[in-house]
This record gives sequence, structure tokens and C-alpha cells, in this order.
Amino acid sequence: MSAAPLLSVTWSDHVTGRRGYLVVDRLVRGVASGGLRMREGCTLDEVAGLARGMSMKEALHYDPSGRYVPLGGAKGGIDCDPRSPEAYGVLVRYLRAMRPHIERCWTTGEDLGLTQDLVDRAATEAGLVSSIQAVYPLLDDEAQARRRLAAAFEVDVEGIGLDELVGGCGVAESVLVALHRAGRPHAGTRVSVQGFGTMGGATARFLSRAGLMVVAVADVKGTIANPDGLDVEALLAARDPYGAVDRSVLRPGGAERQGDTELPCDAWLAVDAEVLVPAAVSYAIDDEAVERIRARWIVEAANMPVLPAAEELLAARGVTVLPDVVVNSATNAWWWWTLFGDIGADADGAFAHIRAAMRALVGRMLDRAEADGTTPRAAAHALVEERLPEIAERYGWY
Repeated sequence: MSAAPLLSVTWSDHVTGRRGYLVVDRLVRGVASGGLRMREGCTLDEVAGLARGMSMKEALHYDPSGRYVPLGGAKGGIDCDPRSPEAYGVLVRYLRAMRPHIERCWTTGEDLGLTQDLVDRAATEAGLVSSIQAVYPLLDDEAQARRRLAAAFEVDVEGIGLDELVGGCGVAESVLVALHRAGRPHAGTRVSVQGFGTMGGATARFLSRAGLMVVAVADVKGTIANPDGLDVEALLAARDPYGAVDRSVLRPGGAERQGDTELPCDAWLAVDAEVLVPAAVSYAIDDEAVERIRARWIVEAANMPVLPAAEELLAARGVTVLPDVVVNSATNAWWWWTLFGDIGADADGAFAHIRAAMRALVGRMLDRAEADGTTPRAAAHALVEERLPEIAERYGWY
């Protein structure tokens, strides 16, 4: 997976000078899958790493008996603050510039800094049929598949769209598998989450409902913490579109419990918790952060949040890092399971399918790591290297 990508594009916005990138790491049946992120400081190297990760996620979910046929991996990125007044115009012009690729080989959707609604609106303005139209020729019944996916995006689960919950369901299931294998009960297990947008918020909801205690949540304003546990549902209801929580909902202390407190942004790393869930930006945990971490597990809901040097130090301390290519892969897989017809447009079916798939995948990864004496990330990469030739033999390398 270290070979150069098939395609790397750098774009400059003629209006603002902002840069955008597209990297297609690999094609399967002429198509690659991967979201589009927008953040200040996004780089080509970052997008290339994300595209490589998408190739791995697709390969890991390969099921020869399923209708969903894994695609190749790709990623897009725009170097712009999504809160900037100029951000939407930059997004539209980027999609217009990338239109030939989106029409033919790159299926994309929301990622860090962007919502699917926003991507869909901008794609329409850019003259696209859909941000995933490149996959339509691979469908047995395009009209029925598109109706099924559209219906799934209309499903609301207690105030949150199904599409915003599926990724967090997969992350939470990864945590639960790790705890089960370690013989650790859910009750009393404390979790700290960095990022409270789509992925972080959904992960917090599922873990809280599984009996774990979310003791810290970090957003752009800082870290909200409570050693007695936060009211996850109240925080979710008080989020803005970027995952920032309205502090007016924080609870004061009382005779029987401590109140919610506000701490610096990076305090989520050092809270007393068994599980850390980085669910925001890449490169969040470097080697300097390692000494502050007290957790037993780090579960990568974000893409590439733990730097390699930090992971080596953490492994030496007995801290297990569950890698992004497995942990956060359910969002992408849910799109294709739904579109290809492996599941229908309902929440119960989606969550059941995700949980079963993630239990199996995380289990295989941890079994392989134990057998090989390696880290979960190395084990995941080994599984990818075994599956890629299988996919290539069936569908070709491009």
C-alpha cells in the first residue's frame, strides 16, 4: 500500500487562491470512493494518506457473497476554514473543477468540515447529477438503488439522521469488542472523546447507551468534563452544525454529583479515562502527547489522528491503538451496503448489519495481531495485503 497513487491533482481557486486536492489511490472497476474534507491547513500529503486509507477500508469490507463490491480508494481536500464566508463558493468551484473526475471515477461525500447536505447542494450548483454518480453504472437497478439511498437519508433516529449515526455505531462497536476481549465490563469504563461532530457525537451516544461513562468531550471551544459522567443527550441537542456545544446546557454540581467543568482544548487527552476516542482532526496525538495519556485504549474515529512515532511509544506502554482503517469504516460501507441492496432504508437493519460486520472485522484484526505479535494496525494492513489480490483477480487492478 506504499506505492504512488494513480492520480494526484492540485487545484488553485482563481477567486480566493485557496488550494484543493484530489488523490485517487486505487480503482476497482474504474471507480474509487472517498469523502471530501475542508479544513484550514489541509495538505496534499494529508489527502494522499487519507486516500490510501480508503483503499484499505474498501478492501477490508470485501465480502465475495455480498452485493456491495468494494471500490478503490480516493480522497479530496480543500485548504479553507469551513466557517469562512468564502467557504461555500470555494466548495462549489472546487466541485466544478473536479467534475470530470466525479462524473467518471470518484464517488465522494461529507467528511471533516462538511455535511452531506452541503456537499449535495454545492454539487447541484456545480452541475453534477450527484456526488456519487460515478458508481451508478455498476448498479443492477440504478433508479431503485437511488431511491433506497435517498430513503435511508430521510430516516431520523431520535432527532439525528441515520447517516450521521452509522459511523459512530461502528466506532462504538469497535470499543465494545476490545472491552469484551479484555474482560472489561461496560459499567464503570470511562471514555473521553475529542470532537463532537457527526462521528464523535454518534460514538458518544452509542457508548453511553451501552453503559459506558463519557467523562469528557472536546470541541473547538475547549473540553467539557465531569468525572461522574456527562449528559450526552443534552450535549448532542445543544450542538451547532460544526459540533460546538452551547455551554448554557452545562450542569452545576450538587450534593451527590460533581458539576460539568470547562477545561482547555487539549485536556481531553489527560483525563482519567480508559478509552480515548479522537474523532476530529488528523495528527492529534504526537509523541509529546503520549506522556499525558492515561487511557488503555485509543480508538481512532478520526482519520490518521495518532502519529507513527506516538503509536510506537504507546505500544511500548501497553496502550492499544485501534486503527482508523477499521474503526471508522462503517460510514463508507453503510453507503454502499444501502446503495447496492445488502441492507434496506431502516435504522434497525443498518445498525444490526454494522454491528455484525464490525464485530467480525475487529475480531479478525485482533486475532491476527495476537497471532503475529504485532499491533492492530499492522494486522489490519496484513489483512488488506491478502485481500487486494483477491479483489484484483476478480475485477482487475483498475
